Amino acid sequence: MKICIIGGGGAIGGFLAVQLARSGNEVTVVARGKTLSAILEKGLTLISEEHPEGIQGPVRAVENFSEVGVVDLIILAIKAHQLSPIVNQINQIVGPETVIIPMQNGIPFWYFQRQDGPYQNHIIETVDPQGLIMKTLNPNQIIGCVVYPAAMSVSPGVIKHVEGVRFPLGELDGAMTERIQKISAVMTAAGFKSPILEDIRSEIWLKLWGNLTFNPISALTHGTLLEICQHPKTRELAKEMMTEAQNIAHQLDVTFRVSIEKRIDGAEKVGRHKTSMLQDVEAGRELEVDALLGSVIELGKLVNVPTARLETVYALTTLLMECIQDARTGISLTRPGNQH
Repeated sequence: MKICIIGGGGAIGGFLAVQLARSGNEVTVVARGKTLSAILEKGLTLISEEHPEGIQGPVRAVENFSEVGVVDLIILAIKAHQLSPIVNQINQIVGPETVIIPMQNGIPFWYFQRQDGPYQNHIIETVDPQGLIMKTLNPNQIIGCVVYPAAMSVSPGVIKHVEGVRFPLGELDGAMTERIQKISAVMTAAGFKSPILEDIRSEIWLKLWGNLTFNPISALTHGTLLEICQHPKTRELAKEMMTEAQNIAHQLDVTFRVSIEKRIDGAEKVGRHKTSMLQDVEAGRELEVDALLGSVIELGKLVNVPTARLETVYALTTLLMECIQDARTGISLTRPGNQH
């Protein structure tokens, strides 16, 4: 299969790229800067418990979409806020049969597409301002996916897989199509677990349950998953945030297959893992605040569910992100006239 991974130099994108290339697929990654230079010079390296010395796959790296050509599968392994600026370029590599799999954390831009009900085609402004992404990408070419593995970028072009290989897939309308079965088989051949789900949205909420709590709490405290879950007060805060999210999801006819306590216990078992948001804090990168928290708060308003705990943590994490941006640019974005 001809595959393009946008963000293929990042943690999850790099993990996918190496494994898919090693299993016989023609993989191209779109990358920039030091990451692109490193891949072009030394290749894309994946370190894991099985391969501590690192392994590589025959991955092609390019900077511009015009160098890719039309592909069978596009994997969007970038953060939600990074998608809008490049969405118009993506159509350069989309053919009539191309499948697009967004792998963003949080509530996806396509959440209300190809779904019956009162909110059909409702735009979630927090992750898709003015519906630009929805208007640009054909929903009939999109397959949903939930990303469970934990990975991290060790250095440009070097990815470390921490744990997990599960990437559940689902058509937006829940159908069992030939194309999703083919992609599931390709993922399985690459060493991943990609079951096909009838209700991908419920799986999104199950993953989001952890992301909307542990990510911002870790960013604010610098605590790992183990520390957050074992500290009584942060464990209770996580539970309260999850409860608010669950109340919203129930209004959208979402069911959870595990309890809140079991979800927290699962995160605790991962151990001393730094969440992606904490990694972004330490690297001075922009945080996924809106995708993980802002979008859920927006849905809370849509279905009239209170979100006091979520809004408090959202306010704190938003300020943290702005302070990080201030430090990077030397100019305050939130306090006019205050430069440092």
